[in-house]
Amino acid sequence: MSAENTFAISYGKMSVPVYRVYARPLEGITPVPESSFRGRSNHLFACEIDVEVSGENFLPSYTQGDNSNVVATDSMKNFVLQQALSFQGSTLEEFLDLLGRRFLSTYAQMERLRISGREIPFRTVQVAGAGHDSGDAGSHLSDVLYSRSHEDYAQATLSFERSEGEPMLTAHRCGRVGMELFKITGSAFTHFIRDEFTTLEERVDRPLFIFTNVYWRYRDVEALLSSEHTRYVAAEQMRDIVQTVFDEFVSESIQHLVHEIGNRMLVRFPQLAEVSFEAQNRTRDLIVAAQDNEKVKVYSDPFSAYGLIQLTISRNS
Repeated sequence: MSAENTFAISYGKMSVPVYRVYARPLEGITPVPESSFRGRSNHLFACEIDVEVSGENFLPSYTQGDNSNVVATDSMKNFVLQQALSFQGSTLEEFLDLLGRRFLSTYAQMERLRISGREIPFRTVQVAGAGHDSGDAGSHLSDVLYSRSHEDYAQATLSFERSEGEPMLTAHRCGRVGMELFKITGSAFTHFIRDEFTTLEERVDRPLFIFTNVYWRYRDVEALLSSEHTRYVAAEQMRDIVQTVFDEFVSESIQHLVHEIGNRMLVRFPQLAEVSFEAQNRTRDLIVAAQDNEKVKVYSDPFSAYGLIQLTISRNS
């Protein structure tokens, strides 16, 4: 093996499921006009955690089979679960911050660390009449009974390294992913380049179906991690802004739409440094239209390939 070889190494534990009950409620959220979200009880705080560590200390395990500096990924899993019990925060990002700092404080072998989390979404179940006559615990089922949701969810990634021996947060990204939005009017796509390869007809008013993820970064991480939460941007609020603008804005393209959504978010949240989007065009193909009513149409799934639109809007100051 050449002495001139260089290496980039990392390893970790993926998708550690965490179900913490009776975590601290999320309160103090500053409301925005587009969203009714004001906080959550956190009676069920559920997420999946990814741990990725890197550094030259682990190189001998690759080059020599020497595991003397290796923290087993099973130990990482157990570490995450144990820290969840002592977690005193209210947000996914606060939990990731706790994990990152405690990992580096506990294991000197870790030089750099990236912690990611994904919300495991549940909905509170309201059970009509349960326990209301007997006065037993059933009367509080709205606090303790949940149903798994398979809709969009929050996620976040925080990166850490050492600075003068102490853990330091070096990067972050928050997000709301997996949104699927469909409206039957209020979107167009016209005046695009037409040539010998063009088969798509111009659409002055089309039903629009998109998959979209939105991500954001803060100007100051204190706004992200403060326990007061007055400057914290909840993923639910970002979802609601996406839905509101999607509904009310008549767009000339998906590019036009995400630009409008991004600008609205930066107006609502001056504490954010940037927002970015990944949007997929999943618009259905027109199959047949009624001859006696131009609004009545049938659509079906399009060709499996789809358009991908990306945008990042960053503040100049």
